[in-house]
Amino acid sequence: MTVMTKGGNLPVPAAGLQVAVTWRQVAQVPDVDVSALLLDATGRVRSDADLVFYNQPAHPSGAVRHLGKGQGADGTGADWLWLDLAAVELGMDRVVVAASTDAGTFGQVPFLDVRVTLPDGQQVASFPIGDASTETAFVFGEFYRRNGGWKFRAVGQGYASGLAGLATDFGISVAEDPAPVPVAPPPVAPPPAAPPHAAPVPASFPAPPADRLAAEPALSFPPFTHRASGKERVTCPPNLPPGARVVVEIECRDSISVHIDSCDAYGRADRDLLSTYEDEVHARTFATVPEDRPLSLVVRADTPWTLRVLPLAHARRLVHSLNGRGPDLLVYEGSAGVLSFVHQGQSNFVVWHYFTSDDPEWRDDEEDLLVNEVGRLDVLAPVRAPGLLRIEADGPWRIGVGG
Repeated sequence: MTVMTKGGNLPVPAAGLQVAVTWRQVAQVPDVDVSALLLDATGRVRSDADLVFYNQPAHPSGAVRHLGKGQGADGTGADWLWLDLAAVELGMDRVVVAASTDAGTFGQVPFLDVRVTLPDGQQVASFPIGDASTETAFVFGEFYRRNGGWKFRAVGQGYASGLAGLATDFGISVAEDPAPVPVAPPPVAPPPAAPPHAAPVPASFPAPPADRLAAEPALSFPPFTHRASGKERVTCPPNLPPGARVVVEIECRDSISVHIDSCDAYGRADRDLLSTYEDEVHARTFATVPEDRPLSLVVRADTPWTLRVLPLAHARRLVHSLNGRGPDLLVYEGSAGVLSFVHQGQSNFVVWHYFTSDDPEWRDDEEDLLVNEVGRLDVLAPVRAPGLLRIEADGPWRIGVGG
């Protein structure tokens, strides 16, 4: 990994990258909200759609996504972006990584850092910020085109005028007196490896062996997006990696219910992937791409919906603890141990654990039903191995490593 200083630059691969702004979360430290701006040759956005942040988490091109927040074992916070530089549209020359604080300044935020990693956790660059003072918005760095490739520059420029001043400089329309950017409602995605300044994961939860779970996050393909309404069978493009597990994400509002099923070779629904009955749905699950045909999904909802199929690297990672709401998908990379579960909803709370079988002749995942209860709860459950956690819930929840 290259530790950069202000003004430095280095080449980066035009592929999937994860970018995290990290800081130490202690008493009286303001929260940090990360955003990305896609700029044209004039250094400005084309429209407000070129701003990606917690309330607008995906660029229309699919090249930039806000993954959300996570927390390390020692209280280190991280807010994450996903970039696919190869998918950035021609005419868009820069992707700026910025952030704002909530109820404070960046001078009050200790161990402030921006880090660029590959999807498998391999670190590309780190840029520690040591000179922040009264700024309430900050440009940490930027990715820019150069000689047919991409480079990352460490910028480190602050704005005492807050998010409004930063946004105006880049052509974003803002109200005269914008409120501070609030904390993202669904905190998400810790890094695949512990962020800088974070305590290491306890020895009882070592890194998993190089197996399917270790290999799949490195698989990359262009995100697939499909928008429709009502019931529809969706056939994904054939470029998804055969046999791999992929993230299936859906957004929908004001529907009585939302369901996703995978299909068999004849187009019939054969496996329930997700069912939810909330008014506003932003949910994730996973599907396994068939070896011999494109992945096909049946979506049922009463109102318009947006379906996305993404690489597994987009899933949130459970390192210490995570909060969420509704259905979700987590990657657990620890070894055998105990997980804690808190649910604040009124209906079913179900957590399935999918992991690699010890039997070399058995190609399918093993499945453990860790939790299956109704209403509010606070329970522990053993977990046997690294794997995927598929959550069904109707309200807020928290999952932690250890008792």
